[in-house]
Amino acid sequence: MNPYNEKYILASASPRRSELLSQVGLEFRVEVADCDEETRESDPARMVQELALRKAMAVAEKHPEEIVIGADTVVVYEDEIMGKPADEKEALDMLMYLSGRTHMVMTGVAIVCKNRGIERVFAELTQVSMYENDRDLLKRYIASGEPMDKAGSYGIQGRGAILVRSISGDYNNVVGLPVSALFRELSEIQGSMES
Repeated sequence: MNPYNEKYILASASPRRSELLSQVGLEFRVEVADCDEETRESDPARMVQELALRKAMAVAEKHPEEIVIGADTVVVYEDEIMGKPADEKEALDMLMYLSGRTHMVMTGVAIVCKNRGIERVFAELTQVSMYENDRDLLKRYIASGEPMDKAGSYGIQGRGAILVRSISGDYNNVVGLPVSALFRELSEIQGSMES
């Protein structure tokens, strides 16, 4: 089945997610979800799925005939969830904590269309191993401003690439959207609607 036959709404302000969807040729527009992102869920995989679904639902309520994609990404090390840093000190603390260690990047993705009864939610996990990075290097990286809007305080697709030793799993998931898994889910949805 062909996901290219649809137009989508991306319920995210992330320029990286927009770039990834554009990169794979899907037609979409952006509408940022206005919803509460507080959660009591402590399991990271369930948490990102809950938040992705909440974002997708908030936009789908306004556009019930359209397919909406929501996403949420966190960095997890030893059950500690790291979102975006509040300030430069927190960014440095996070990066020092991750230095020389392997952590998990989790992205929850939700696909919703109210009128067609579509509601799919999944999480993609990628392991990221960091080099032992010294404080001065990390401070210079933070001074670039790049870490401030990113889960775990680094962007693997930008200057943060110098901090990463290796990854196991989907690179695009670390950037913020597992487009390969998303494409397959969209294909499956199309197939079930046409059969």
